[in-house]
Amino acid sequence: MTYSSYKLLDRLGRVRERLLRWRAILAYLTIGLFASIIIATAIGPVYIPPQEILSIIMYRLGFNLPSSQGAMKIILQLRLPRIILGCLIGAALSLAGVIMQGLFRNPLADPYILGVSSGASLGAALSTMLLPPVIGIYTTPLAAFLGGLAAITLVYGVVKLTGRFTIGSLLLAGVAIAYLFSAILSIVIWLLSRDSHKILVWIMGGLWGADWLRVKIIFPILLLLTVISLGFSKDLNALLLGEETAQSLGVNVGLIEKLLPILASLLTGVAVAFAGAIGFIGLMMPHIMRMIVGPDHRILIPSSALAGGIFLIWADAAARCLMEIPVGVVTALCGVPFFIYLMRRRIG
Repeated sequence: MTYSSYKLLDRLGRVRERLLRWRAILAYLTIGLFASIIIATAIGPVYIPPQEILSIIMYRLGFNLPSSQGAMKIILQLRLPRIILGCLIGAALSLAGVIMQGLFRNPLADPYILGVSSGASLGAALSTMLLPPVIGIYTTPLAAFLGGLAAITLVYGVVKLTGRFTIGSLLLAGVAIAYLFSAILSIVIWLLSRDSHKILVWIMGGLWGADWLRVKIIFPILLLLTVISLGFSKDLNALLLGEETAQSLGVNVGLIEKLLPILASLLTGVAVAFAGAIGFIGLMMPHIMRMIVGPDHRILIPSSALAGGIFLIWADAAARCLMEIPVGVVTALCGVPFFIYLMRRRIG
């Protein structure tokens, strides 16, 4: 056997070992996610044993197993929709964070960097101001999503006025639009003294309005955007080597730099529309998973999405057990020390 054959076999062996490791990581995260859903569903003012939760879920799937009607109502109508929604929101924010950090090649980038959160918050506030409470139950998320889309549209419009599209100009435009929408939001809150508390609570982020309809809306959108994100994984890997190297590898850098922010903004807009501005998930989870699985986006994207879902499930469980505080407060309490750690690590 020639030297080149040995080298090829060695390379194939390393690829096989890496694939086995990736499968193991995804399997552990998937098991952790399902375990988190069951345990978090059990937690609450009324404790429900995990075996009873499994029995109720199996009953809903068509298996004729005995289950308590009271526990079934608590689980299927109150806890499980909230936990599943939290899982989807956490996955969306984490996935958006992976894209933004890969695009900007900066671990401090997060999904809210382009002003989508400010636009969505303004849309929700305007919905609260203009629509009656009954009408606004499901139109508030829609208004928030449209506000996020308006923000990213304005960002691209400002960049277009500069005459040259660059990542730097995109970042500066995002910061400017975020400040603009935040200023308008402050005026709206000041004018709406009666509803200002409701708006502020929504901005802090929470999963109070969770129901199965919201889960059914978010799930197919998130699934589609996740598949699209995986399609860009090799392009994101190439961008890690620098724009010139990526171009030499056949990546259309200009197109990628225009499409990926829109993809991340759609993920962020969906999350903020249904749960408010829950911060730091898109900053922490991608970075933590990058330390565990490495920088390859083929594994980083799915693992970060799973980790984001697990994290928000437990953050919301903590928020429920404390005194029903906004889950955004819990994620901020976890995220601020982590952000300081990242800054010290980069400076040091």
